[in-house]
Amino acid sequence: MQFNIRGENIEVTPAIREYVEKKISKIDRYFDATPEAKVNLKVHADHQKIEVTVPLPHLVLRAEEANNDLYAAIDLVTDKLERQIRKHKTKVNRKAREKGALKYTFIHEAEVISHEEEDALELVRTKRFDLKPMDAEEAILQMNMLGHNFFVFTNAETDETNIVYSRKDGKYGLIETK
Repeated sequence: MQFNIRGENIEVTPAIREYVEKKISKIDRYFDATPEAKVNLKVHADHQKIEVTVPLPHLVLRAEEANNDLYAAIDLVTDKLERQIRKHKTKVNRKAREKGALKYTFIHEAEVISHEEEDALELVRTKRFDLKPMDAEEAILQMNMLGHNFFVFTNAETDETNIVYSRKDGKYGLIETK
């Protein structure tokens, strides 16, 4: 794997470079050809951030992670990249075969493992319930009471199906249907 490692507000020492190359090289086993990984390390006052981009013929893998410890962030971003690869490898190789490509983006042997992950997309449960008319505030209270991160309801004012959801920043969002 080829690396392009840049530091922003940080000097990329040989130790950091070696650790990044060692960890990110773990994903090299998934590829036929040797890809180039672009790694950006950024230091902020309260955390370190790593961004990794791996451009491929049919896909761009990208992950970023922030942590107080740079080495922990590197470990976490590697895990994210591996999850993305396992998620996309069957789909990308199938598209390559359909187009008649001689080479696949991901190694064939790894495709065997991915059939288990295709099963992960299998629908295993269906729920049915009556949508009760309520306002968005009451729907948020119901969502929090149930411990869910979203809640489907009928908006009492518009008589339309709406969804409230909790955002990563701790606030709430509303999706209105047409």
